[in-house]
Amino acid sequence: MAPSKPVCLILGAGAGIGGHVAKRFAAGGYRIVLARRSDEEGLHRLVDQINDAGGEASGRLIDAALPDTIEDLVTDVEQAAGPIDCALFNLGAQIGNRALADTSYKAFEMGWRLATFAPFRLASALLPHMAERGRGTLLVTSATAAMRGNAGQHSHAAAMGGRRMLCQTLNAEFAPRGIHVAHVVIDGPVDAPDTLGKMLGEHFDAYKQSRGDDGMIDPAAVADTYWHLAHQPRNCWTHELDIRPHGDTPWWNDN
Repeated sequence: MAPSKPVCLILGAGAGIGGHVAKRFAAGGYRIVLARRSDEEGLHRLVDQINDAGGEASGRLIDAALPDTIEDLVTDVEQAAGPIDCALFNLGAQIGNRALADTSYKAFEMGWRLATFAPFRLASALLPHMAERGRGTLLVTSATAAMRGNAGQHSHAAAMGGRRMLCQTLNAEFAPRGIHVAHVVIDGPVDAPDTLGKMLGEHFDAYKQSRGDDGMIDPAAVADTYWHLAHQPRNCWTHELDIRPHGDTPWWNDN
């Protein structure tokens, strides 16, 4: 009997980083389970692309802000697809620039629920399974806001800063038990139609042109980086890294 494929679960499987990570891991022999909040047509299209290329993928729509959705997803995947070897938390929580007076309690709390509480729920549901097996990888997509707060980013910066600290605490507890948690700071614009493309709308193409060659982060290249993170030897784990286009000023020097 042929050995079963390892399973990669992706929360936030859009056409940008999430979708490209799915394709990269499928090409590497993983069974892929995709989850996203909306756009069922786009989800099916991504699943079909992976299956048509010889991979194995399935997908479902879930609202990660609702109770039990993440927990039920992990249980279902573990039972139906197999043990989850790698999970990617790729959900954002960007609500745009808003002054303090324009940031409602509800908007601020929703940022926390999506950016901090949701990965905590994923870790609570998944990492005990991985710890029992003595192996596993949790990749967490993050943002510059996790490192530095800017005006108008009250909700986003607070939530993403919490995401970063959550990853550090998870590392402290679970790295000795064989679980690799990697916090990846995306420090620049990603060429992703589902995220930045929707935010900029009809101005997206002009923005890309203004950035010039190599001025946008290529999600396919990010996927290669994530693949590397998931397959590092234990004596050389990366727990945090940042990605940006060449020529962009790093977050720590951009005053």
